[in-house]
Amino acid sequence: MLTRRQFNRHLLTLTGAALAAPAAGLAGSALCPFGKLRAPRAKDEGWAQEPEAGEPPLRCFPRLVNTERLWETLQGLSRFSAPGEGTTRVGFSPEDLAGHNWLMERFRREGLEVSIDAAANLRARRAGQRDDLPALWFGSHIDTVPHGGNFDGCVGSLGALEVIRLMNENTVRTQRPLELVIFSNEEGVHYGRGLFGSRALAGLLEPGELEEVDDEGVSLAEWIRRYGGDPERIPEMTPAEGSLHAYVELHIEQGGRLWQGRIPLGIVEGIVGILRYRVTLEGFANHAGTTPMDQRRDALVAASRIILAVREIVTAEPGRQVGTVGQMRVEPGAPNIIPERAVFPVELRDLSMEKLDRLAEQIRERAAHLAAEEKVSFLMEPVSRHEPALTHPQIRHRMQQAAGEMRASVLTMASGAGHDAQAMAKLCPVGMIFVPSRDGISHAPGEYSRPEEVACGAELLYHTLLRLDQIERFN
Repeated sequence: MLTRRQFNRHLLTLTGAALAAPAAGLAGSALCPFGKLRAPRAKDEGWAQEPEAGEPPLRCFPRLVNTERLWETLQGLSRFSAPGEGTTRVGFSPEDLAGHNWLMERFRREGLEVSIDAAANLRARRAGQRDDLPALWFGSHIDTVPHGGNFDGCVGSLGALEVIRLMNENTVRTQRPLELVIFSNEEGVHYGRGLFGSRALAGLLEPGELEEVDDEGVSLAEWIRRYGGDPERIPEMTPAEGSLHAYVELHIEQGGRLWQGRIPLGIVEGIVGILRYRVTLEGFANHAGTTPMDQRRDALVAASRIILAVREIVTAEPGRQVGTVGQMRVEPGAPNIIPERAVFPVELRDLSMEKLDRLAEQIRERAAHLAAEEKVSFLMEPVSRHEPALTHPQIRHRMQQAAGEMRASVLTMASGAGHDAQAMAKLCPVGMIFVPSRDGISHAPGEYSRPEEVACGAELLYHTLLRLDQIERFN
């Protein structure tokens, strides 16, 4: 574990390197000890510059957004990464904190009023003609999964910055104030719960969450303080009802529908609900060579049958619902011992919470029956529950209008991944814009969206915000 002095020196090296050079000059530099300071060159690093044969042609070209400047800013942010393939900028880490500080300086250059709120969200305010009106919010996050890409969250965050630059260049003054927000620890890799900053803002944190400690013994509250937040004030930070006009988020799709359909823009109709359970199976450990097959109480065999049942139940009815078992812990974990214990998550996603609850109950009943057949005990505990968040129809309508003026085709679609907009929907009307992900790849080094696609998403965000600024109130 880093000492406080080592941590501060580590952070100073990162941040000092970032502030010493403009964004356009970052690619190819070697200022920071964490690697990946150049713009990646190979396709599998996520920054391929030339389209490959067979790639769908572009069907949307930006007219206002400075594509090169936006791309250079994305490259600049990619420098803040732990060593290894892809981009590793886990939330609440030295790399992520340095990225926040680097971005904070760019916000200040655009004349924004910059602050860190109690939950370590980075917020930048642009005054409106009437600052007494509820603010119009937009933004995303910049933290990543380990060995991920530099587009998930980053496109929305830096696309939001490009919108501010565009407004400044064209002396556009909105009626209401704008609030650009970079949410902390959206991915939730560190401390195990996603959407941290937006959930904190919406008053949705779990009891005891701030006291949790990581593998190095550092509490979540301590990391918040390192960013300049104040964990003691988080219960007071939820905005008053009616103080937010709307929230809009630009994001990569993280799936393949737009890419395969050659559609440049997606308008999100809703973000799926997510149910997550922990299944624990307890059998009996015994010698693998001397215990007959018909006398075994094998927890892993029971787990295998239950995992197959999850897939069978989820696919038994039409719809977009998905079910996943992505981890498995087996004990004692030796090749010559019958597994005594198996623990694994079951995650379900769909736009209908009613459907998710129904599928979960079917899985529970089938799993209990299978466990009994294998003579092992069974427990299925709820871990987390994220309600679906539908986007506001008036926001979707304004997006459709703006896309029409851009002469860009769009697809109205659901989001299969969780986003900060999901928590923000507890506070105000929300909307989301998607841009294509090449081959549907995300959370991997090959994550990539073409420069013009990123710029088109930012341009649609720009036009959408100007239209929403004119809405007095949402029906």
